[in-house]
Amino acid sequence: MSIRRLPEHLVNRIAAGEVVERPASALKELVENAIDAGAATILIRLSEGGIAGIEVIDDGCGMSPPDMALALERHATSKLPDDAIDAVETLGFRGEALPSIASVARLTIESRARGAEGWRRTVDNGQLIEEGPAALPPGTRIKVESLFARVPARQKFLRSPRAEFGACMDVVKRLAMARPEIGFTLEHDGRRSLAVQPESQAARVAALTDRELVRNSVAIDHLRGEVRLGGVAGLPTFSRGVADHQFLFVNGRPVKDRLLIGSVRAAYQDLLARDRHPIVALFVDLPTSEVDVNVHPAKTEVRFREPALVRGLIVGGLRAALDAAGHRSAQPVSAGALGAWQQSPFPLGVPGRSGSQPDLNSPGGYSPGAGLGWGSLRPVPNYPAYSPASPNPSLEAEGLQGSVWDRVTAFALPSGRASPAHETPSPQHPLGIARGQIANTYIVAEASDGLVLVDQHAAHERLVLERMRRAMADGGVKTQALLLPEVVELEETACDRLETRAPELAEMGLELERFGPRAMLIRAVPALLGQSEVQGLVTDLADELAAYDEALSLRERLDHVAATMACHGSVRAGRTLSVPEMNALLREMEVTPHSGQCNHGRPTWIKLAHTDIEKLFGRK
Repeated sequence: MSIRRLPEHLVNRIAAGEVVERPASALKELVENAIDAGAATILIRLSEGGIAGIEVIDDGCGMSPPDMALALERHATSKLPDDAIDAVETLGFRGEALPSIASVARLTIESRARGAEGWRRTVDNGQLIEEGPAALPPGTRIKVESLFARVPARQKFLRSPRAEFGACMDVVKRLAMARPEIGFTLEHDGRRSLAVQPESQAARVAALTDRELVRNSVAIDHLRGEVRLGGVAGLPTFSRGVADHQFLFVNGRPVKDRLLIGSVRAAYQDLLARDRHPIVALFVDLPTSEVDVNVHPAKTEVRFREPALVRGLIVGGLRAALDAAGHRSAQPVSAGALGAWQQSPFPLGVPGRSGSQPDLNSPGGYSPGAGLGWGSLRPVPNYPAYSPASPNPSLEAEGLQGSVWDRVTAFALPSGRASPAHETPSPQHPLGIARGQIANTYIVAEASDGLVLVDQHAAHERLVLERMRRAMADGGVKTQALLLPEVVELEETACDRLETRAPELAEMGLELERFGPRAMLIRAVPALLGQSEVQGLVTDLADELAAYDEALSLRERLDHVAATMACHGSVRAGRTLSVPEMNALLREMEVTPHSGQCNHGRPTWIKLAHTDIEKLFGRK
């Protein structure tokens, strides 16, 4: 068959297939045109998810009748003042998408430039059917009707109106997030679904994701060379089960880029559980010469000249912002959580009920199981803190002797100055003063603004991990040789993995040797872990390497190994702590990065504000 030139209407439909896949694609092009026209407010109306109708009204610069005619021709644009297509600074090319949309739908454009008369043109599936004067304020109104009505092959692949509306809503949210200085309104089948006014970037992100993000996020402002990273990032404990709240922008353009998504995952990789995803809105700004925005017809993907620089900027910027968050943790108190606090079902002193009447003259004022709802709340006296028999030489070598960590042993937390039982909480101690312990697992502390509960194992686990990282950054973790080396029996493949990574493990203080085909010999452990259960530690490390060794970089593998070691070396639930030990833990948490969540992404502490406590007792 000889080569032939395709007819104009077929060329337009092929172009439409590249740009207009569904109603959301057409809506994206129309809203981007409105933004590029300098609009301050944009109104969007949808019918049946955009399948039956899409209308976009803006108060931008408008178009003259001749420009309107050119806008409906292919490859006509006002967005390229010269031929430098690689230096485009707008979201798209006005006129590029309009003829494609007009070739598969009925499209009506009404526009008026300031100081001129309005004009209207209607094109039905590629054919001009009407034009003439139009009465409207300065700006542009574009209406798309019956999308793909005459293209059955495309129409049958459209989803339900509800699903198409969801895709349209996602498009509007991303564009509205990119331009917080513009007001957006979205109506669907006569009902207002979204309305935002011009506001700050952080406020716009919170308005379009979760209002609680304002107090559960950190601001990002990081510069490396000519590349700047801004935006907001949710605290690790303020996360979601799916990655639907991750918004990425390059030079104000919403994109979905694997490099950027992978960078976000790397930044949070040791702060979140594997099934949780952070809430982030990141804005990367760089010279147009350093990024190619024309690698995708819809411009939803970009290509960076130096991808490693951008990845490092995102990971470094996110980590720096999260490090600065210190001990902060998301603290939402839901109605369901408050409802779990119940009054005792039995009044005090019910005859025949064992333990129903507490002995108020007892040393603690009450006894466990007294029916007060707390169950095993145990006030702890100020007995002397645990102290090892002799100083730890490895800690002295690290210059830590005398600090709150100078008494870390296998099962003891650091000791500190004993806090009198009558000490008054102050704002200088946001995690409060220790008052007792629940079930030998949770620390009860009184803060100046409420009640704090701390998971002692989760909190200490994070503190040990951060200390290991500091030691590694300073030249390596100090080791403690075992008096009698221990033998751990494993599968041969597990031993092979551990033997391969032995130099990396040695950097973190764990010295292993191969001991036959199916065993490993443990000669030394990190000094800060004390006499933890080393056999379980090595077994878990072998499992970690099997699951993640190939997929992660060296730095990420080291973080996983350090987290596993920290878990084995931290104080366990069920350990009785003295008041000085509890207070030392609280003070260390207040000055340690990421102490608001454990190594698995779970919160280490929660706070019940005074107002919430008052609600429990019906005072509010």
